[in-house]
Formats: sequence, C-alpha cells, structure tokens
Amino acid sequence: MSAPAIKPNYGIDADRVLAVDSPLAALRRRYDGRFAVDELGADPHFMDVVAPLGAPVRVHVERGENLPRVGPALIVANRGLGLFEPVVLVLGVRRVNGRRLRVVGAPELPVVGPLLNKLGAIGSRPGDVAALLRAGHLAAAPLGPTWLSPGAGEPPRALLAATLGFPVIPVAIRPGGPLGLPVRPWRVLVGEPLLPPSGTEADDQLAAAEISEAARDAVHDLLREV
Repeated sequence: MSAPAIKPNYGIDADRVLAVDSPLAALRRRYDGRFAVDELGADPHFMDVVAPLGAPVRVHVERGENLPRVGPALIVANRGLGLFEPVVLVLGVRRVNGRRLRVVGAPELPVVGPLLNKLGAIGSRPGDVAALLRAGHLAAAPLGPTWLSPGAGEPPRALLAATLGFPVIPVAIRPGGPLGLPVRPWRVLVGEPLLPPSGTEADDQLAAAEISEAARDAVHDLLREV
C-alpha cells in the first residue's frame, strides 16, 4: 500500500512547509478564503504562493545543519544591502530545512506593513518577537545596517534581552556580486547556536549585552570565512 499523500498544513503548522498547493489549487484556496492568518498577520499560504518568485535567486547555504528543523531560535545576521539579505535568508532557510522564516523589522506603514506581515515579517517590538519565539517559530533579526561595508553592525540589544533563553544563531551573508547582482550564488554561512548561561532570566541586561557582543563577534568571524 502506498503512503498517503502529504497535504498542505495551513492553519495547523504555520512554521514548516510539509507540502504546497498546485497553482490552480492555490488560486481556489485564495478565492474560497481557506487559509489562516496568525495573530501577528502572517499568511503561510500567501508565503508559499510567492515563494516560487525566488527560484532564480541562487543561494548556497553552508553548515545548514546548525539551523533547527523544529523549535524556536533567533537568527542574527549582517545586513548591508537593504532588503537583499533578508530575502536571501528566507530563501536559504526554506530550501535547507523547509521552514517559513519570520523576519524582524517590518515597517509600520499603511499597505506596505500589512503586506510584509502577510509575507511573514514582523515589527521590531521585543515583546512581539518574544511571543513569536514562544510559539515555536524561527525568526531572523538583522544587525544594524552597514550598507556597502562588509562588517557586522550593531546588535539589537533590546530584542536580545527580551528573547534571552532562546538559541541565537549567528549567520553571515555575502552577495554573489557587486550591489547584490547575481554574478555568483549568494553565500550564507551558519554558525553555532549561542545561549546565555543557564538560569538567566529574560531582560537580564548584563546577559543581553554579553550575548549581543558574542553574536556580533561570531558574525564578524563568519564574514571572514565567506
């Protein structure tokens, strides 16, 4: 007897991509309203509908085994080209372990903000990000932008203070060409997860400062490898 076909899991597990609708089934689902939106505005079905648009983007992920296949974690990555790095990271995570990544930093603007929320992005409020991690999701927060400089920017200390106790995964992202042009594949190098000392409580400012510096140093070291 053949194994039963895996069905899309919209409304049941908004984190992992088990299966996706065909284009026709996706259109029917959107028309019928048979999709779920979570409390922070994410629409997993819509995320899967637009995912094929990223197919031409070449992304090479190294040490992808450091990304958890289940459970919460906060990725901390460098950012120098605006929207490019978050998009590349979303594509890389999806291709490596089949998870829908939630990106921190969506602007609270009419039209643009709600659209990005549907695509899985959330604002920068520490309490919202902490709630997202408590719900078991994988999120990514960029370091302060360095624009065209290859370094690692300032870590989001307030965010890390609110999410103490969850794994922090440093990630370095290198463009495949100047200004993000697809001359070569983008490279994503995933570091070892960082954790504060056991017993650390949320909002411990000293622990937050220590893990912030550890995350920035780790991203800086990874950038030297890619």
